[in-house]
Amino acid sequence: MNLDPALLRTFVAVHETGSFTRAAERLHLTQSAVSHQIRRLEEQLGRPLLQRTTRSLTPTEDGEDLLPYAQQILLALDALGQRFRPSPISGEVRFGAPENFVGDRLPSLLCQFARAFPSVRLDVRVNMQLDLRALVREGELDLAVIMTPGDCEEGRRIRQTQLVWVAAESFDLPKGSPVPLAFFPSPCINRRVGISALDEIGVQWQTVFTSPSQQGISAAILSGLAVSVLPREDVEEGMRIVDGCYGLPALPKASFALICSGEEKTPAAQAFGQLILDVSAKAGEPKTKKRRQR
Repeated sequence: MNLDPALLRTFVAVHETGSFTRAAERLHLTQSAVSHQIRRLEEQLGRPLLQRTTRSLTPTEDGEDLLPYAQQILLALDALGQRFRPSPISGEVRFGAPENFVGDRLPSLLCQFARAFPSVRLDVRVNMQLDLRALVREGELDLAVIMTPGDCEEGRRIRQTQLVWVAAESFDLPKGSPVPLAFFPSPCINRRVGISALDEIGVQWQTVFTSPSQQGISAAILSGLAVSVLPREDVEEGMRIVDGCYGLPALPKASFALICSGEEKTPAAQAFGQLILDVSAKAGEPKTKKRRQR
């Protein structure tokens, strides 16, 4: 049985408005055209779908059964049309972000954008040691998410996080030993904030592990090799927050913000930037991973 989606749409409109006249207004048809389409649908199905009186218009039992199927078919067709509708936006977007911002958000973000704007090519750089602010300023990136200590005074703030000292649950520091540290290579805000805080109060330290990846830093922490600085929400099972232990001082909060090139943004860059803001607003503050504190 091949049912015309236009007939199903008319049937749903009549059911939802309760009137041929209001359904015609919604569909921009004449009342006679709506009546004709309902008759055609009833003829195709071989069943009456509506009970008409001078005062009311109600679905028959078959009409009630048809309604959810019709609604599902129309929703699927609308979604299909949206998926393959030609995008008016094309071009390229060059985007950068620190690894501790994107996490598991990146695949979903890229998927949403690619589906909405299939004609746009994305060039994405995810790294903790890139000077993203400089790359945006020099025109090598169209937009980027940056992480700065305290409140960000540039761009659009996305969210704020608390930086903390983190070690393995089994970690212990012999008395008099310098604090062993694991950091991303410079430039890195975690590294800069942590070392600056230690130097300010004269705590002895030494860098024993350097890695450009989040996984490498996590491995160094979980092995008990070193202490590091992480956003609170990145603390994993098997790690503990050690603020105040071993002479480690409290650390400031940090902000993630979206910055854009000083040049006029292309429609593609504007669309991608807005998607980042929308997704971040819906997600709210990230859920923290399971952790323990001493």
